[in-house]
Amino acid sequence: MFSDFTKEVDKDNIAFITWNCLDKSMNTMTGNGFKNFQQLIIEALSDETIKGIIITSGKVDFSGGMDLSTLEALKRNSGSNPASKIFEFIMEGHTLLRKIELGKIDDSSKAKPVAFAGGGVCAGIGTEIGLACHRRFFSSSKESKIGLPEILVGLFPGLGGTTRVPRMMGLMGASSVLLEGKLFASDKAKSIGLVDEVVAGDELIQKAKNWVLSASPQDLIKPWDQKGFKFPGGAPYHPSGFMSFVGASALVNGKTKGLYAAPKALLSSVYEGALVDFDSALKIEARWFTSVLMTDTCTNMARTLFLNKSALEKGQQRPAGAKETNLKQISVIGSGMMGSGIAFASLLNGLQVLLVDQNIEAAEAGKMKIEMLLNESVKRKKLSEEEKTKLLGHVKTVSSLERISGSDLVIEAVFEDLQLKQSLYQKIEPHLKEGSILASNTSTLPITKLSEVLKDRTRFIGIHFFSPVDKMNLVEVIKSQKTNERSLAVALDYISLIKKTPIVVNDSRGFYANRCIIPYINEGLRMLSEGIGPALIENSAKQIGMPVGPLQLLDELSVSLALNVAKETKAALGKDYEETGTESILLEMSQKKRFGRKELAGFYDYDNKGRRQKLWEGLKNLNIERKNADITSELVKNRLAYVQALEAVRAYEENILLSVEEGDVGGILGWGCLIWAGGPFSWLDHVGHENVLSECQKLFEQYGARFAPPKIIKELASSGSKFYN
Repeated sequence: MFSDFTKEVDKDNIAFITWNCLDKSMNTMTGNGFKNFQQLIIEALSDETIKGIIITSGKVDFSGGMDLSTLEALKRNSGSNPASKIFEFIMEGHTLLRKIELGKIDDSSKAKPVAFAGGGVCAGIGTEIGLACHRRFFSSSKESKIGLPEILVGLFPGLGGTTRVPRMMGLMGASSVLLEGKLFASDKAKSIGLVDEVVAGDELIQKAKNWVLSASPQDLIKPWDQKGFKFPGGAPYHPSGFMSFVGASALVNGKTKGLYAAPKALLSSVYEGALVDFDSALKIEARWFTSVLMTDTCTNMARTLFLNKSALEKGQQRPAGAKETNLKQISVIGSGMMGSGIAFASLLNGLQVLLVDQNIEAAEAGKMKIEMLLNESVKRKKLSEEEKTKLLGHVKTVSSLERISGSDLVIEAVFEDLQLKQSLYQKIEPHLKEGSILASNTSTLPITKLSEVLKDRTRFIGIHFFSPVDKMNLVEVIKSQKTNERSLAVALDYISLIKKTPIVVNDSRGFYANRCIIPYINEGLRMLSEGIGPALIENSAKQIGMPVGPLQLLDELSVSLALNVAKETKAALGKDYEETGTESILLEMSQKKRFGRKELAGFYDYDNKGRRQKLWEGLKNLNIERKNADITSELVKNRLAYVQALEAVRAYEENILLSVEEGDVGGILGWGCLIWAGGPFSWLDHVGHENVLSECQKLFEQYGARFAPPKIIKELASSGSKFYN
């Protein structure tokens, strides 16, 4: 068994403790790893011949943080009182970091200087180890980022981050670091105090060593361990400190709607910890952290956003026997917003891109969109001008399909029209080289139907990106009835190469994500047609944790697209098409030229820069049959939540969705579905299936078949089981 940490002592008696998980691409802290680290730190601090310690990494990245499966296993295996075991484990961590911070084992020994020397990604417990050190040296590499992102997976920095950061930078300064979960580039990290010195990567160890050898006793005493320490900017009972908490509390409640346990617990930990001495504050932090870990929502978020997401990114669904692929060049056909976005993501990750459109002017316009995205990366200092120019050189614009013959993967990203796409495929297929695959970025059209015009349907697959491609990490991979394993492997290898998260689904209209998004939008339109106020609809959506309401989401997608999808679906399903009662509203909005955000007019008003202003006043004058609008917010919230969660369950029952894990990851990353609960399946488990069944039956009786409880819900309710047992 590998040791995650090793210790070496150089000729100057400096102990180097190096973190290097040999069985992982990224250092993450496990239970065994912690014991290993603890042993080496105590050895080094106890050894009187050692002058100082440098904690560093054997990888480019220092650490991705805690291995959350360790916390889950601890909770699962701690018998009848898991909270007590978790608290003890956390306090053991606090005790160790406190020894690092004091530079000694106990008061009888002499303090030793401890330096942190890291680079690349440094997150979570990796950052908290650094915060406990006397001085932090960080690489100036543009890939280097440091921060405390735990809040993004339903946790908060519980190994000293919530206690140390406010004492380092004040309550106001700490709020953005702790509550937003950002990773900061080196220079920014230095300016806010997360690191002390930014140096070139090849000088990192020497600079740290020079400091260790020259450190004075005063350098080893943190401000909060000095007599008379005062909080920077004022403690909570100081006027400025009080205002910081008022603002932070308003910010948290405004953003989370009270659904997330971690942000509220974090504020409580900081507030209560600021009223007592440092060691008491660590105990308070440990208690709040334990409290959060014991919640279902924390468990669900961590499972979906860490464990399940990581497994999918590591190729969980990749066919076991498929050979590794070596993608060099791709062709993207269609240079609109989606096509240029796909090309941009591919360029950033080392691929040559051929951008193809019906004429060279259209292709060049697509290249200009790519250049705009690259300019934004330069502006944010993610790229240099030289790197931007080099990347632009890797995209070629053409109007001839013959040129695609050199590509390993061809992605079609043209308008959502069945005949248009099929006609294009017949022209593409003769130019595909041996071994390459053809993919469609269609968002709703069945892959099997699209492939009917192809001679070889086995190398056709759906690769559905979400808009905007540069910001959305989910990619839905759709297998047709004929898609072979090699095509699936190529698609998954491509998605891994461009650093996005895949879910694999079987073929049907709308696949998984859009199959669930459309009912959510339609339910908003149905309620609008019933006379329910648009503000109540939109605000209720946010109160169940949706990032945007159904009307705002439709504005982003566009009324034109919704009408086209409805038209395609109706034509395909014929007599089986179920009228939703929403088409009349869409048609009226279309007639009034209220198409959505792109046209600066939709269900909302927009300024000339496309910034949303307020709900359009004209919604109250729509020509709709107004029913009794005496409805509670709770009912509106239930309709919006259940209509999408039940559709997710039906997709799983019909074997379109292959696993509930992918259903939750796809729900969160695809359309922000019930993030606080861990996604639609985790939410249903959280509610309890007996309660789900009861609520579904009431909604079914009042509003119809879309709320009929699926068979699997009835079975789970009957057996007392869950999707995640």
